[in-house]
Amino acid sequence: MTNYNINKGIGRTVEFKGLKAQYLFIFAGGLLGVLILVMVMYMAGANSYICLFIGGGGAAIIIWKTFSLNGRYGEHGLMKLGAKKKHPKFIICRKAIHRSLRFTPKSDVI
Repeated sequence: MTNYNINKGIGRTVEFKGLKAQYLFIFAGGLLGVLILVMVMYMAGANSYICLFIGGGGAAIIIWKTFSLNGRYGEHGLMKLGAKKKHPKFIICRKAIHRSLRFTPKSDVI
């Protein structure tokens, strides 16, 4: 009887042909969006060569951009990129201390 390994990928990220995690969903959603755009254009009466050009060009751009983002930022890259933009390296506080909160040394204290 043959034994099959079940659940060998628990704890690992989803990967398909080098695309990892969120980039796989961006890739699939982008291609689906281009397909729907081409279908709507064709049904609206656009020239079939224009539909082919826009479909092929859009798919090529999505494939190129998704793989370049995957290579540049890695598995959690878009989340890291978003967090980097939200948090400044330092905080500048100008005139935040009110007059009533300033420290004034008393002359009678030794």
